[in-house]
Amino acid sequence: MANLNGLFYLNEEYERLLADVEMLHVIRAYDEVKQALAAGEEELIPDYMVRQLLDSENPIRVWREYRALTQAELAHAAGISTAYLSQLESGKRVGTAGVLSRIAQSLNVTVDDII
Repeated sequence: MANLNGLFYLNEEYERLLADVEMLHVIRAYDEVKQALAAGEEELIPDYMVRQLLDSENPIRVWREYRALTQAELAHAAGISTAYLSQLESGKRVGTAGVLSRIAQSLNVTVDDII
């Protein structure tokens, strides 16, 4: 019975160590995000915006409204016409890589954030 108790103890110790390692990874990830936020490399977005994006609302429009820009302001910043931006936001047109890159840069997001 002593061997079984020893194995049980080792198994418990092993499980505790695994949990500690997992917690260490979580703490490190938290610290990395906190540093990125402080450095301005990441930003927190409100939950209503996350819901809009998850509900498949147009990400260009969602980000534009979050940044409090009009279509005319964003179009000017991206070097495109307001009509073109409107078509992108409505899904009637698909932007080229260059246009999407300029829009993303104007919104201070990545291209992945708007496609």
